[in-house]
Amino acid sequence: MIFPRPVSVPRSVLDTVPIVEGSTARVALANTLDLAQRAGRLGYRRYWVPGHHGMPGVAGSATSVIIEADRLADRADQGPRSGGVLLPNHSSLVLAEQFGML
Repeated sequence: MIFPRPVSVPRSVLDTVPIVEGSTARVALANTLDLAQRAGRLGYRRYWVPGHHGMPGVAGSATSVIIEADRLADRADQGPRSGGVLLPNHSSLVLAEQFGML
C-alpha cells in the first residue's frame, strides 16, 4: 500500500482573551500579548482574536484594538496576526476604518 506524503498543516491559535477567575481584564490582555509573542516565536501561522460581547469572563470584545496592541508589542518578531469580527454586530464603515488604520 502506498501512503501519501505527510502534509504540513499551519498551526493557529484562537484566543478569546479569557479572564481567569479571580483575575482582571488587564491581566487577561497581558496574557494575550504574552501568548501572541510566544506563538509567533514558535512558528504559529495565525493568531485569531474573536470579538465576544457582553460576556463577563471574556476581555476580548474590541478585536481591532487587541490586534493593534499585539502588533505593537510584537514588532520585532513580525509574526502574522488575525482577528475575527462578526459583521452583523458592527458598522461596516467603522470596521473598514479601524482595519484600514491598522
